Amino acid sequence: MVRKVVESDSARSQRSAIPEIELKGISKQFDSGNANTRRPVLQDISLAVERGEIVTLLGPSGCGKSTLLRIVAGLLAPSAGEVFVNGILPVNARQMMSFIFQDATLLPWRTVAQNVGLGLELEHAARPLRAERIAAMLRLVGLEDAGKSYPRQLSGGMKMRVSIARALVHRPRILLMDEPFAALDEINRDRLNEEVLRLHREQNWTVLFVTHSVAEAVFLSTRVVVLAAHPGRIAHIHEVNLPWPRESAMRLSPAFDAEAARVSHLLREATAISRPDGEGALG
Repeated sequence: MVRKVVESDSARSQRSAIPEIELKGISKQFDSGNANTRRPVLQDISLAVERGEIVTLLGPSGCGKSTLLRIVAGLLAPSAGEVFVNGILPVNARQMMSFIFQDATLLPWRTVAQNVGLGLELEHAARPLRAERIAAMLRLVGLEDAGKSYPRQLSGGMKMRVSIARALVHRPRILLMDEPFAALDEINRDRLNEEVLRLHREQNWTVLFVTHSVAEAVFLSTRVVVLAAHPGRIAHIHEVNLPWPRESAMRLSPAFDAEAARVSHLLREATAISRPDGEGALG
């Protein structure tokens, strides 16, 4: 049975009247191929994310992390429940949000600057505004000298920086990040984790982040939401007790090791309850 999550009084007192993201009893089912049955993917997900938080969704494969992110983005409709972004429906809040996928999805025939500015171009933004925003975003992610380069000339980490710049050019309030660094080696992944936190200090977005990495979840997050699978539901909400700002040296600290151990334990518990009848591989 999934343990009931109880927040501390201090955490509850910090919650604002209107959360930046609010999920109320979200469930999602997909067609199973059998006309008489539907496959449950998410069940009764309720969560409030406050302005400026970085909340990470962590859980075994098949727990619906990416599905939940797409529901928040308004790309999927829930089968039951309600979702609000800054108090309004996601379909009406899309200008507030940017989505960063695991694949940088850059257009190979466009330069870095052209990739970053694609959304502004499609919106018919004035050329001077596009140039100003593109230059600002490339400076922000440390690629001011790469604007004329093409994706084939970039490393994996640089491509992901371009993807982040493209997401930020619209000046979003909310970033939805679906395992954006999963394909990178550990060194580049750690560097980009640090870059996200640096940019977060400057921009103060609200972030909903999906990962399979305990270390990444602990380093980035104000809270880690651990999901169980079959169907996906909240098993634990863990507030990360590490000081800010978080920099590279923190990963070597006893406090970081203790937090990672705690989250690993919660993930093992969620994985155990995710296995149908206690056995078999996860979906």
